[in-house]
Amino acid sequence: MSEKISRRNFLKVGGLGAAAAAVLTGCGPATRYVTRRPYAEMPEYNQTGLSTYYATTCRECPAGCGLIIRTLEGRALKAEGNPNHPVNRGKICSLGLTSIQGLYNPDRITSPRRVLKRGTVGSERITWEAAIAVVSAALKDTAPSEMAFLLGATPDHLFDLVSEMASAAGAPSPLRAGAYSMFHASATLIEACKRVFGKPGYPLFDIAKADLVLDFGSDFLSTWLSPVAYSKAYGDLRKGIEGKRGYLISFEPRQSLTAGSADEWYPVAPGTEGLVALALGQLISKARGKIHPAYAGIDPAAAAGTAGVSLEKLQQIANKAANSRMVALPGGEALNHGNGLATARAILCLNLVARSANLAGGASLSPAGTIVSSGREIQALIQRMNEGKVKTLFIHGNNPVFELPQTLGFTQALAKVPLVISFGSFPDETSLYADYILPDHSPLESFGYQRVIPAADRAMIASIQPVVAPLHDTRATADVLLAAAKAAGSRYTKITYTDEVDFIQAKLLPYLNRKEGSIIAAEIPSFWAKFLQYGGWWQNLPAPASIALEMPEEALKISPPTPLPEGKLHLAIYMNHFGDGSSANRPWIQETPDPLTTVTWSNFVLIHPKTAEKLGLHDDDVVRLDTGAGNSEVAVYTFPAIRPDTVAIPFGQGHSSLGRFANGRGTNPFNLIEASYTEAGDLVLGDTIVSITHTSRKHPLARVESRAGVYGKH
Repeated sequence: MSEKISRRNFLKVGGLGAAAAAVLTGCGPATRYVTRRPYAEMPEYNQTGLSTYYATTCRECPAGCGLIIRTLEGRALKAEGNPNHPVNRGKICSLGLTSIQGLYNPDRITSPRRVLKRGTVGSERITWEAAIAVVSAALKDTAPSEMAFLLGATPDHLFDLVSEMASAAGAPSPLRAGAYSMFHASATLIEACKRVFGKPGYPLFDIAKADLVLDFGSDFLSTWLSPVAYSKAYGDLRKGIEGKRGYLISFEPRQSLTAGSADEWYPVAPGTEGLVALALGQLISKARGKIHPAYAGIDPAAAAGTAGVSLEKLQQIANKAANSRMVALPGGEALNHGNGLATARAILCLNLVARSANLAGGASLSPAGTIVSSGREIQALIQRMNEGKVKTLFIHGNNPVFELPQTLGFTQALAKVPLVISFGSFPDETSLYADYILPDHSPLESFGYQRVIPAADRAMIASIQPVVAPLHDTRATADVLLAAAKAAGSRYTKITYTDEVDFIQAKLLPYLNRKEGSIIAAEIPSFWAKFLQYGGWWQNLPAPASIALEMPEEALKISPPTPLPEGKLHLAIYMNHFGDGSSANRPWIQETPDPLTTVTWSNFVLIHPKTAEKLGLHDDDVVRLDTGAGNSEVAVYTFPAIRPDTVAIPFGQGHSSLGRFANGRGTNPFNLIEASYTEAGDLVLGDTIVSITHTSRKHPLARVESRAGVYGKH
């Protein structure tokens, strides 16, 4: 890094023109060289009583929404949506709002640490020089084939850097996975798009201009892919076009926030969503004049009976779809079954049957990239670890000990890796099993970019920049890796970047002077200034849609789910406002009521009142759930908007180590999941069968509603 200079000296060098204005807003090309001091020593470029605003990108989930952070006298005060950002257009979700509490969380790891004994909280502080020496020795001395990188969904610049380093050394490419990709069944969704639309990628659905939306377990108003973008589009759907209000129909076993907002909700049996899609496809094509060959062998009456919905209702929906702009969404809850890939294909094909592909109010593909690793790839890494073929493991941006089912054996496999280095910012479950914890900056203290943005309707690369000075003795992981690679020598001679920002700017060079973009600049300093100031670069107009319009000729088939054994229940695990669980250490998130139950500070198991009565259960009773993988205890919440043969638990709670606000609250339902995979390699989360036993104990749930409940006493 170049020598730090004060704002005053910078203005002497750069003059008092546009450069000064850029620096005063924190977006100038030399801002990384200006020391940003904490509140106790107010930065020179702040004025007492006046706010300074910074554009950046939210890293609380992979959606990549644009943020505007208001700071006052060196402290970040509030996160708001960036009104110019093409994805969220000024809106923000609860996770984005709480990013400030992630920055100021009292349980952050404040310096590099050496863990004294794996699995315990004991550690000792080391210097960054010593930490970089450890990383450098690992990069130099570990055989490339025995090195592994496991990264989370964000940020993209770090994934790109690690990919370059792995390629230079001849090491395996980094894996990228986490709870979001598992719940979205991302690998399955991307593969289905390849088979139906002709290209791999994230699907993009223009629900704002649709007349009819068929939702198969996507919960796009809460957690699916890009909930802020789809929530805004949903608002436009409800406003209607030319006075015609859009119509939403949902098919899922449990009423989610999206299903609760729908005009019609059908609680279909778990794993039968694809059968419903096939029945609708045949009925729609028949209503349009001719049954397509792909649906020739489908029996709509049998499909309807298996799913638990009347054929008459499906016929009414098909007639409506045949005469409107219809779009069908394949959500993660529908794809998280053994037949997930066939289900995804069946649902995506509805967009071709409805002739809505590539049109306003229809389906297309997002220009975003598709970097995601499947559950089967993670299992292959675990197998290599168990076989002693991984000598050094680097982990950043995820918490696999918490986010993976225990049946995969990741925790046990860690014990067979001689050196584990975590770049975690909190003492989470995975960091405790590392040898070294080298904390990265908070997202609000970091530089970076994000380009894999699932709901982007145009090519774009969103910017990430620090809004405050680093509060603790943390360091950017990219800078740590670059310094270590330089010291490691010959393997990494092709990695010549001086620091993190130099790497980022090198990756921005292809965007210079592109006339179709939001920023037009011929040299990097000017581009960099605007890139930070406006929150990124994007095309001025949406990318033209270009996906296959022809239905596949081969017959579409789906294996029906296995019949439910007597005395057993289906288990549905779903995401709510806790996301992947990494935000459970924030009081604001813990205090935020679950949108359908108003429960706070814990999780619960949803049980239909009739099922609860049959089992002799009431609200707040603690029950034991048993599966072939293990057992968990959790409090009951009776909930009429779920199938009687299904129970459901939200994900995100049940931490044993994440900080004072998260530890010991609720249960982690992934402890109940057995390892199996979809055809595309995703972990199957929706085929778990449970039995329930009353423990004769109670745990009163904290609820905003009255004790009688939202739906009254049952």
